[in-house]
This record gives sequence, structure tokens and C-alpha cells, in this order.
Amino acid sequence: MSGALPSGQTAPTVLRIVLGKRLRELREGRGLGLSDAARVLDVNQLTVRRLESGQVGFKLPYVRALLELYDVSPAETREFTELTGRANEPGWWHTFRDALPEWFRAYVSLETSASVLRVYEPHYVTGLLQTPDYARSVIGAGFPEAPGDALEQRVELRLRRQKLMDSPNAPALWVVMEEAALLRAVGGRRLMRGQIDRLLDVLDHPGIALRILPLSAGAHSGTSGHFTYFRFEERELQDIVYTEVGLTSALYYDQHSDVVTHLETHNRMSQLATARIPDARAYLTDLRKEYGK
Repeated sequence: MSGALPSGQTAPTVLRIVLGKRLRELREGRGLGLSDAARVLDVNQLTVRRLESGQVGFKLPYVRALLELYDVSPAETREFTELTGRANEPGWWHTFRDALPEWFRAYVSLETSASVLRVYEPHYVTGLLQTPDYARSVIGAGFPEAPGDALEQRVELRLRRQKLMDSPNAPALWVVMEEAALLRAVGGRRLMRGQIDRLLDVLDHPGIALRILPLSAGAHSGTSGHFTYFRFEERELQDIVYTEVGLTSALYYDQHSDVVTHLETHNRMSQLATARIPDARAYLTDLRKEYGK
């Protein structure tokens, strides 16, 4: 296990997933079933399954009982229990819990730990690249009944997420964005000029690739809606895809076939965007002039 341990920067939710997978591997390696683990813990099999999938926090007595059942060495037991404590610590976003929907908390944790982010945005400039004014306008439209302090907390959360891209552990960010997102005049012409200036600066960022898919491209395989593809350095953690469902929920896919479908779709859309708008800087410069009229 030592050679594959997640780094100290790994977010709690992701660390739970990694540790849960390791518990499953240990159980299966001993030829034991869910019922065997459940019997030792005096819980039902669903609880063990949720523990192994990282859906719940780890109780240290449970972890120790399972490691003893699986005949894990003292050294690995010490290492595992230390990581269990870290996995149960709240992430930096815990202070924003009032502004963070339950279904989006996993997203922030995955985003914080990913080595690669591939994003498809059909409607708005992606959150990691928004200016404060643009973010405030978009969030305000999405939560029209929210009081001012709640709105500002959501804006602060989005801006805090953006700091990820300037950190030493910043992921590679690859964004395919529909032209419609740039033609939607969020907040008016002046605000959009500022947002386009931000995107022009982004083009110089070594860790960010931005592709713009024009309306003239017509129908394509990604038009079903926004998604984010996460890849991680931890070998225990499979790639994950996030998609939004309506206005109040989301789905997280980790089955190989689902993940590959989204990855191939992102590749095709990126190639199409590059073929249609090979010079994103020239396009954005011209669009900024249009918003200046």
C-alpha cells in the first residue's frame, strides 16, 4: 500500500474512496464476502458496501476490526488508521457548507484532488474561469430568491475554487465551451468585455486549454448537457464523470463504459472546435469588439 498512498493534498472525499477500495481489495484477497465483514461489525451488508465505496465516513473501531479480520500487518494497520483520521477531516469547503448543495460537495472534493479536468460547458463560461462580476450575475440568476449575504457566500466559494489553478498541485484544465455561452450577454456588454479579457488571459496559462465550439458546428454528441471528467494520480481511483440532472441534483459515473463514452465525446468536440475555430485568441478579440459597440 505504501507505494500507492495518496498525497497530503488529497481531499477527504477522495481519500475515503481510495481507502474504501483498499478495504474491498483486502476483503476479497482473503476470500471473504460482504456478509463476513458485516458479521464482525454487527451491521448489515449495505453498510459495508457503502464503507467500501467511500459513501460514508470511517469509524476507527470499524476500520480496526476489519483490518484485524483481514490479517493486515501492524505497519499497514498504523498507516491505514492514520489515513482514516485524515479522511474524516472536513475539507476547506466545509466553511461554505450553507452555500454548497449536498450533491455538489463531492464535486468540489474531486476537483481539488484531480490531476486532469476535462469540462464541457454548453451554457456559461465554466466556473473556474469566471470573473467575480460574471459569477455574481450567473449565481444570482440561478438563486433569484437568495438574500444578499447568501449570494456573496456562493460567489466567494466559486472564487475560492479558482485558486486551485494557481496552486502547486493545479490540475490540467481542458475546456470545450459552446459559442452560445459567449454570445449570452450575462450582466451586459461591459461585464462581458471583462469576462472576455479574463479568457484572453487564460489562453496564456500553461495548464489551461480552451476550445470554443461555434454554433455553425451544428449537432454533435455532447449536446445533452454539461459534464466534467476527472482523472487522478492515485492508481486506486478510477476516472469519474459528473453530470447535472435538472436544477437540484447530479450523477457521478465511474463505470468504465460511461467514463470512456464521455472521454471520447470530449475528444471529438475538442477536435471539432479546433477545426472550426483554430485561433481562439482572434475569435475572442473580435467578439470583444462586438461587445464594445
